[in-house]
Amino acid sequence: MKLFHHRISCLISLTLVLLWGCNNLVVKATAPECGFPAIFNFGDSNSDTGGLSAVFGQAGPPHGESFFNGPAGRYCDGRLLVDFIAEGLGLPYLSAFLDAIGSNFSHGANFATAGSTIRPMNVSIQISGFSPISLNVQWNEFHDFHLRSQQIRDKGGVFAELMPHDDYFSKALYTFDIGQNDLTAGYFDNKTVEEVRAEIPNILSHFKDVVSWIYNIGGRSFWVHNTGPVGCLPYVMDRLLITAGQVDKFGCASPFNDVARDYNIALKATIDELRNDLPEAAITYVDIYSIKYALFSQAKKNGFSSPLRSCCGHGGKYNYNPHIGCGATKVIKGKKVVVGSACKDPSKSVIWDGVHFTQAANKIIFDKIVDGSFSSPPIPLKMACHRHSK
Repeated sequence: MKLFHHRISCLISLTLVLLWGCNNLVVKATAPECGFPAIFNFGDSNSDTGGLSAVFGQAGPPHGESFFNGPAGRYCDGRLLVDFIAEGLGLPYLSAFLDAIGSNFSHGANFATAGSTIRPMNVSIQISGFSPISLNVQWNEFHDFHLRSQQIRDKGGVFAELMPHDDYFSKALYTFDIGQNDLTAGYFDNKTVEEVRAEIPNILSHFKDVVSWIYNIGGRSFWVHNTGPVGCLPYVMDRLLITAGQVDKFGCASPFNDVARDYNIALKATIDELRNDLPEAAITYVDIYSIKYALFSQAKKNGFSSPLRSCCGHGGKYNYNPHIGCGATKVIKGKKVVVGSACKDPSKSVIWDGVHFTQAANKIIFDKIVDGSFSSPPIPLKMACHRHSK
């Protein structure tokens, strides 16, 4: 009798799972696409389209060579993940909020800057290498933009059409790709992995505040990337003391990747809290970590060779030197020579400059996330305005 009831229980459970799955498919099939009219992005160098360059000087050649035919404010040979997201939604590439030259904000704005952290940094960029434009500052910029852009539209004139319509702020997709620098800043400040891990709750408390603030002035659709495998990046592997026992079979530093995974688990839990706190918000958690790690662990399958080696750099095991970066020049015998040169075919490299991913890698990441396969809930990009129902 117990066996009979167990089988019935299992059958009921299986039926419920199948019904949930079928219902999910129906929702996906019948729900309309969101038609996002704008994107407002918050982040670091993984999604910076010109913010840091506008403030601290342009990212020079060979950045941008694979698509823009020259520097375009991005620390990449071409397009970033946020560029592919804009393309996927049929929108123009995002102008950086801080860039006053030739910017068009009619379909959104990008508040990301390279080197940004979630928590404020209490040291200058010249000393730390991290941007003073942390997530709370990006929020202040967005809040100011939200108010002043509508004042400019109301006045009319030549600048009015360069600003978003008022209703775009509630209909827009709010994207986040930030948090990596909060982890690496700790390591570069000689903190142990345990000390960095202990800071995760405080980091995410700041993140939670900013999402809530955006919601309170009308934002409803949020697309949040988790952080990547920092233990696979040359600038981490080169600068930090790593023993042979800490390196996994793909050449990545396990302790740093373990903390990144712990951060991502905590981020996902924070998003669950936000869903409870913000009843009208549609928040999608996107597992970028798994895709990026696969680029290293399954390099050949993805068309890459020497995945841990930078395409653009100078010297060393990883073709990375923190003192001679991508595009760096030296005067040799009275002639300026590029010593931080790019490889012949960036499309065969995962890493562009020791820190950032190549356009080819970013395209693979986008192709894998666009249909919702790596998202929680599993909602495609174009349907990310639909709230997850429990």
